[in-house]
Amino acid sequence: MDLKLLRYFAVLAEEQHFGRAARRLALSQPPLSLAIRRLEAELGTSLFVRTSRRVSLTRAGEVLQREAQAILNRTESAKTLVRDVALGSRGRLLAGFSGSMIYRGLPSLVAVLRERLPNVDLDLRELNSAEQTEALRVGELGVGFINGQGVPAGLSGFRYHAEPFVLCTPATHPATAWQRVDAADLLRLRDEPFLLFSRQVSPDYYESVIAICLEAGFLPKVRFEPRQWLTVVAMVASGSGVALVPACLARSGFPGVAFQPLLPFSRIRSETWCVWNAGGEDALRDTFVAAAREAAAVNAARGLTGSLPPV
Repeated sequence: MDLKLLRYFAVLAEEQHFGRAARRLALSQPPLSLAIRRLEAELGTSLFVRTSRRVSLTRAGEVLQREAQAILNRTESAKTLVRDVALGSRGRLLAGFSGSMIYRGLPSLVAVLRERLPNVDLDLRELNSAEQTEALRVGELGVGFINGQGVPAGLSGFRYHAEPFVLCTPATHPATAWQRVDAADLLRLRDEPFLLFSRQVSPDYYESVIAICLEAGFLPKVRFEPRQWLTVVAMVASGSGVALVPACLARSGFPGVAFQPLLPFSRIRSETWCVWNAGGEDALRDTFVAAAREAAAVNAARGLTGSLPPV
């Protein structure tokens, strides 16, 4: 059924006068009359009772009026939906994040996006960096926040956050008396068991910690390789060893641990990258990325680089 004919019918059914309906439709009266006859012929029934002064709906016409209005409303809603999706203001976006993003501004970024894009269904999924990278490459995620030292091959992205590593020890460890940890201090921990975030989950992070320890003059004795940041901190709290972790974890409020800043003997930083698969057009993804860039710039201007909170 021709939607244009339905629209002509709906206006005539409302006006019940060919002249007024034609004026609303910016038509002359003959083309409107012809269009209504075509619709009646297609349906095989009369839709109007015509007199010299006005027209009125037949019972079949009354039924079609209800159905036509519903169809036209749904059609307009579909047009609006498609336009909004094309503009990136409506739809569903799957975003991945690693656990440390909770302390690197993810909640505030999500709040901004939900206020700015109330019609977007933002689906957040906690995945490690390796899982996110694979999901992005095969199109299962729209955007992700991974830990590493750059953008993985085949993806696009920008550095969202960078911060120093800090020493994490049990609260009763002698190192808690150190004001700031330099290379010589770190070397004193060479016989301590170290907990490192899993090499399989985040090889860049693993290698970064190894590199810091090598700069201090030793190769750490790796006892455990947990797969979650808070698991690392929890195991340190239980006395299982010490760790080098991103400074933002000092904001976790985890009991039984202490965090000591490192003196800048190393240039190595813990970095988070906002990454996506640039293949194909995706206005919603681009809107998200633009908001993430804006948040990163604001955080950088405010000096929010994940440093230790003031004591």
